[in-house]
Amino acid sequence: MYKNPLFSIHLTIEYTLIDQVIIILKMDQEIFRALLVTSIAGMSAAIGGVIGILFKKENKKFISFVLGFAAGVMIGVSFFELLPESIESAGFIRAGIAFFVGAGIMFAIDSLVPHEYIGQKERINEKTDKKLLKTGIFVALGIAIHNFPEGMAVFYSTIYDFRLGVTIAVAIAIHNIPEGIAVATPIYAATGSRAKGFLFALLSGLAEPLGAILTAVFLLPFLTESLLGLLLAGISGLMVYISVDELLPVSQSYGYIHIPILSFFGGMAVMFLSMIFI
Repeated sequence: MYKNPLFSIHLTIEYTLIDQVIIILKMDQEIFRALLVTSIAGMSAAIGGVIGILFKKENKKFISFVLGFAAGVMIGVSFFELLPESIESAGFIRAGIAFFVGAGIMFAIDSLVPHEYIGQKERINEKTDKKLLKTGIFVALGIAIHNFPEGMAVFYSTIYDFRLGVTIAVAIAIHNIPEGIAVATPIYAATGSRAKGFLFALLSGLAEPLGAILTAVFLLPFLTESLLGLLLAGISGLMVYISVDELLPVSQSYGYIHIPILSFFGGMAVMFLSMIFI
């Protein structure tokens, strides 16, 4: 039976175009779904922000507790989650180098970037605790930068396997709550503004969907497991630096010696348990 080759070519082209449209629509749905999952995980930091601003800003014992707790959260995330994942995907040596590069970058920021302009935006006055404000801003910065590649990881995992992405997002949402507390409490205590405390916690959480959006728009074709691992190691170095240089010293400056240490290990325990149960 004679077949018109042009007719066959036409059918093939039409079928290919229809297939491409279907693939694009499916990809759009998957990308939207991944962005939604990542956004929900990131926004849980706002819940922690609400908890953090419910306490009186004058309660120095609570502030000392929260700062020690925040240090434990950040170091727990670094050593229980970020570094092991980085070593697994990028290798021990490369992950170690990235860790110290991250700490070095944070040291450079701390040493070279003036912090007064941040204080001016917060309307510092004689009642504002400048040292505590700087610490709170550093906590917000560290957690936001940590949340950025975390959002990339959740987005990438959800595209790859939806159930895996949801599982990771739930785990992240759980430990974003104490992170939100760690951000909101010192900002509120330093400025006396509940709105600013909540806003900083919210912005730190928004870094996750922002990381997902940038991944979807620019990085998805280039993002590899190894590259993501190096980013995670660098962020862990940054967070450890903030904990050692800012959080623990300031938490003990209120005159409580044992409370910050106990809350530090409490923060680590919360991160440890959240990863076990999820």
